[in-house]
Amino acid sequence: MQEHTLQFNFHARYYMLGKLDENTNRVWFVLHGYGQLARYFLPKFQLLQQKGICVIAPEGLSRFYLEDVTKRNVTGSKRVGATWMTAENRLMDIENYIAYLQQIYTDVIGSHACSVSLLGFSQGAATASRWALRHPENFTRLILWAGIIPPDMDFEKGKEVFGSKQITIVYGKNDPFLNDARLTEMTTLVNRLSVSPDIITFDGGHEIDEKTLERLS
Repeated sequence: MQEHTLQFNFHARYYMLGKLDENTNRVWFVLHGYGQLARYFLPKFQLLQQKGICVIAPEGLSRFYLEDVTKRNVTGSKRVGATWMTAENRLMDIENYIAYLQQIYTDVIGSHACSVSLLGFSQGAATASRWALRHPENFTRLILWAGIIPPDMDFEKGKEVFGSKQITIVYGKNDPFLNDARLTEMTTLVNRLSVSPDIITFDGGHEIDEKTLERLS
């Protein structure tokens, strides 16, 4: 058996809060976590729109039912989530979502002069890190919220890219996904980049905290 690959045109969606015009000087890209959809993730950032910030929410290119078929037959649930990648054919997934994210940037931002912040939540933190590493010219600030940079990153290139950027790490003190081992891993990975990020914590769990978001805005 042989595996083959091909390229073809692919249609994908993204969502926006606010508008981008000559009066817009700040844009945020917000990348959701595993099992979320952009249209439900984006409303968490409405306070940014109230400040005149344009907020763009891309969506993972693979979607799936959040409950297995047995549970769906019982509950009737049709809840769907999206993912940026899985362990299966992960390198191709990474190339695909970077191309997708960059196309959004090109189509929406283009040559518009504005400050761009890139926020990745949970699984979206690794996605944001990879995109930022590939296209550092896109952004001025990287916010890793309830997630960490990928351990397979090119750390030598990362030192060059992130050394001149504003890096912020945010997490809830009661986040069940960021236990002591995970926080230790995060510290180790950050040290490999030779950067000193701002670290912000809040009283909460695996969530976007509005007061903390207000502080970052």
